[in-house]
Amino acid sequence: MQPYDGELGDAVARAQRGDETGFADAYRLVQPGLLGYLRGIVGDDAEDVASDAWLEIARDLGRFKGDGAGFRGWTATIARHRALDHLRRLRVRPRPAVLEPDVLELPGPHDTHDQALEALSTERALALVRTLPRDQAEAVLLRVVVGLDGPSAARVLGKSPGAVRTASHRGLRGLARRLTVRDGTDPAPGGPRTRGEPT
Repeated sequence: MQPYDGELGDAVARAQRGDETGFADAYRLVQPGLLGYLRGIVGDDAEDVASDAWLEIARDLGRFKGDGAGFRGWTATIARHRALDHLRRLRVRPRPAVLEPDVLELPGPHDTHDQALEALSTERALALVRTLPRDQAEAVLLRVVVGLDGPSAARVLGKSPGAVRTASHRGLRGLARRLTVRDGTDPAPGGPRTRGEPT
């Protein structure tokens, strides 16, 4: 459970009754985690894939049954399907690498320096997650970024909760190892090792 799941459940119920503000509230609560999850799977195409997912979510909202936590899991499942479709299309028809010109934007009300640092650290974290094997990366993203519990993440991935728990644990251990290597520090000599890790 996330602290906002009660508010999310209420927003979804209002949206199902046709309240546009309810849908906007549900979007506001779910989109950041969903976008982080998709960035870990499809990289820079995350916003496009999220848009496709939200179109499907809006279309099928009347069929959803459940609470706020259930809605997060349901939206993550839809987003994952759209991401996998997107990756299949890219394999069939790869896009040429084209550098797009920078677009100037008017300054926003937020501190640009802080926003840049936050975006940079988020992008670095997601790039690091993308170095993990796919099952571990998805498990970590669903558990940590989207905030799903083990059984909900397992339903999204079509795996057992034990398999997701193991993949998540291995993924987090792998990230910890990569961070210590990148920072130039050695793991504690007497610290615990994962199965199969050299002694």
